[in-house]
Amino acid sequence: MIIRRSFFFLLIAILFASCENKNQNNFSNKLDAKMNNIAENYVKLVLRVGQLDNNYVDAYYGPADWYSKDKLNTAADSSELLKQCSAETDSLLNNLDALKNDKADKLETLRYRFLYKQLLAVKTEIFILEGGSLSFDQESKALYDAVAPSYDKEHFQKILDKLNKILPGKGDISARLDDYNKNFIIPRDKLNNVFEAAIKECRKRTLEHISLPQGEDFKVEYVTNKPWSAYNWYKGNYFSIIQVNTDLPIYIDRAIDLAAHEGYPGHHVYNTLLEEKLVKQKKWMEYTVYPLNSPQSLIAEGTANFGIHMIFPGREKIEFEKNILFPLAGLDTSKAEKYEEVQSLLQELSFAGNEAARNFLDNKWDKKEALNWLEKYSLMSPNRAEQRLKFIEKYRSYVINYNLGEEIIKNYVDKNGGTENHPEKRWDLFKYILTSPQTPSGLVNSTL
Repeated sequence: MIIRRSFFFLLIAILFASCENKNQNNFSNKLDAKMNNIAENYVKLVLRVGQLDNNYVDAYYGPADWYSKDKLNTAADSSELLKQCSAETDSLLNNLDALKNDKADKLETLRYRFLYKQLLAVKTEIFILEGGSLSFDQESKALYDAVAPSYDKEHFQKILDKLNKILPGKGDISARLDDYNKNFIIPRDKLNNVFEAAIKECRKRTLEHISLPQGEDFKVEYVTNKPWSAYNWYKGNYFSIIQVNTDLPIYIDRAIDLAAHEGYPGHHVYNTLLEEKLVKQKKWMEYTVYPLNSPQSLIAEGTANFGIHMIFPGREKIEFEKNILFPLAGLDTSKAEKYEEVQSLLQELSFAGNEAARNFLDNKWDKKEALNWLEKYSLMSPNRAEQRLKFIEKYRSYVINYNLGEEIIKNYVDKNGGTENHPEKRWDLFKYILTSPQTPSGLVNSTL
């Protein structure tokens, strides 16, 4: 009798759980349908806003008929389109608000947060296109869901003092660094061979930890007259075009940096996995469009920069450069160790560029003052400082996505147990970020 009663209650529990799961599945399907509708309209909205800013839509590989163009012949047409897009953004945000109390699993919650933050960034983009003005920090918070810390010149001077001790020669440190770096320029006729070797190694190391869809690939092009050093143009169907700017000399350490950042496990891998896991498998169409001025960019740039350390932990990068890339470029391998020491200190100066952007865009510094700062505290040559300022003028607060983005990704991985001495956990967390809807503030404020 006891056995029968236990079995009866067990059967009831199983049936109840089955009904509950069925109801949950029905609810989840309804929520998914509502989210899919918002996602489709979000994509169409981003494409419309992109008609008013040629740099805004970085990639799109969704349905061709979603990319309908409005006829914009006058400023009045543009103004009217902005008003329409602003109203559409408000409507989509309201639709999302109506879902905030609905039950959702963790992945659905992340999707909800992603869409909400992306739409807030669209609203900000429209505000700026309408002539609205924000401070550097306000803009970065609204567009990229993060604010970079501010450092004074004393912070950077301490790093400069360390560099001053190890750089050859005496006198102006920026000029000495420029002279020193000339020993590590990749000759133009060897550039392609060096990059191919770096890409091959980055891909091999990435595939040891991440499975990529069959047929993924990219093409490398060498270009000039650009404000950036390299760019990944994702075309969909797991294919990218990576352009490398040869306006200025390319140093040997940049071979791996660019191969990893733009390719493996950086932008190409990130976009490929999003297309495979979220677009093709889950039908989440919001990932068919990539608005450049959005929180997604901080995740993209942060994972691309942190990805370099994922595939080359510890001393593995300098060892590969010294044994493979230096000889391919015809450079003196005996100088590799010292060069790595200098580059590590230069990396600590990366936030100096944010200060130049913040003060220049907030109209506290004029162009000359910003260039002087970049030359003194970022140790850029005059030509490189000019290129960086052109980037700042065009992409504004986007600059925070590289250094702050890497810091946010690293901190999230570390605090969840993915430290260097736990490589498997480290890769699991990195892959999780690459294949799920994430926002900068979400990574900062949450743990697994």
